[in-house]
Amino acid sequence: MLFLKSLLAFLLLPGIVAGLVPWLLAPEGSIRPFGWGWSVLLIGLGILLWCVRDFYVAGKGTLAPWSPPEKLVTVGLYRYTRNPMYVGVLVMVLGWSLLTSYWLMTAYWLVLMAAFHLRVLYYEEPQMRKRFPEEWREYSARVPRWMKV
Repeated sequence: MLFLKSLLAFLLLPGIVAGLVPWLLAPEGSIRPFGWGWSVLLIGLGILLWCVRDFYVAGKGTLAPWSPPEKLVTVGLYRYTRNPMYVGVLVMVLGWSLLTSYWLMTAYWLVLMAAFHLRVLYYEEPQMRKRFPEEWREYSARVPRWMKV
C-alpha cells in the first residue's frame, strides 16, 4: 500500500509541476528531439526518483503531505542538501527550459525557485522542528538548506 501511495504522490505532485505544466507551457514545435535539455531533464528525474526511494525505504513514507515519512530522512542526497527533491524538480524544469529556449519556461523556473524557498522556510522547516525536534536541530546544523555552490 505504501508503494502505491508513493507512486500516486510522485505522479500527482512532481509529475504535474515538472512534467505536465512544462509540457503545456511549451509552444507547439518548440521541444527539440535532441540536445542538452534532455540530459538535464533526465538528471533531474534521477535525483527525484532517488529521493522518492529514500522517503519510501529510509523514511517509511511518501513525499505527499497526506502520508509523510515516519522518520527524518538523512541518507542519500539528503546528506548534501535538506531539499534534494526540490532540487530535482528544478533541474527537470531547467531541462525543459533548455529544450524549448522559451522565456516563459525560464520564468516558470524562477517562480518555482522562489515558491519552493518560501514553502521550505515558512512551512516545511517549522513542521520538521515540531515532528523531529532534536534530530532536526542536529541535521539542519550539519546540512545546508540548499546546495553549497
